[in-house]
Amino acid sequence: MIPVTVIGGYLGSGKTTLVNHLLRNANGVRLAVLVNEFGELAIDEDLIEAQADDVISIAGGCVCCSFGSDLTAALGNMAMMDPPPNHVLIESSGVAIPSSIVNSLVFMPAFRADGIVVLVDAETVQRSASDKYMGDTVTRQIADADIILLNKVDLAKAGALEATRAWLHIQNYAVRVVESIHGVVPPEIVLESFLVRARAGGKHIEPSHLDVMTLMPTGPVDARVLASALSDLDVGLVRAKGFVTQLDGTKALIQVVGRRFDVTNAKAEKADGIVCLGFKGLMSRKTLEALV
Repeated sequence: MIPVTVIGGYLGSGKTTLVNHLLRNANGVRLAVLVNEFGELAIDEDLIEAQADDVISIAGGCVCCSFGSDLTAALGNMAMMDPPPNHVLIESSGVAIPSSIVNSLVFMPAFRADGIVVLVDAETVQRSASDKYMGDTVTRQIADADIILLNKVDLAKAGALEATRAWLHIQNYAVRVVESIHGVVPPEIVLESFLVRARAGGKHIEPSHLDVMTLMPTGPVDARVLASALSDLDVGLVRAKGFVTQLDGTKALIQVVGRRFDVTNAKAEKADGIVCLGFKGLMSRKTLEALV
């Protein structure tokens, strides 16, 4: 499956600058960038090799496509490219909620959600979040993020960055915060595969509200079926990660976050066991053990 990363953030946070940086430093990775309309994404002219209809060819085998109102169709077209992209970036509009885009990927078997990166302006994000018109959108974008790029740190006042970082963790306690200037970060921070934490209806998950239990399979299992079943359970499961022996005797790593899951091959010496993180009073050991 082709990994998909959603790049979100309010207007002026630096999303397009980050996209250009990633295209310029793809280092052989065939990136495909999806944007609602080309007018919203100013690709640096020296990167463009050709443009036809709704596709821009970028140096290094990358492409940029507009999807208008039909993201599903645009992704379907990308899956049929020869060769297909190695990684898809979806730049959401400044007022979009990134998780709504990620949720649409459930129906696209050729793609898997790789995570949400949200850019915020280090100097203005707290002020924007308190604005009566834009505040709800800004805080929801932050709550959706797996990684926050705290951008434009060079413009923030001395001593204010730590306060802003602390505030961001109040909004999203588990998020990874990476500082940047002009959207410049090591590309692997955005492009390297990572799995996302669960979201609980926009509410913040405090550690004291969580419980941990280990699920021990009694024998070989179909790893993909098990991972899918765990992701479908409505029992307060936030995250699950661990190793299982598959029906053919090989090992697999299962990772489940909310309604998303990933299964990859693992080394044979890994011991079986899946660590499950969920809400106290909701996550049921009996229900989980019934799956294995």
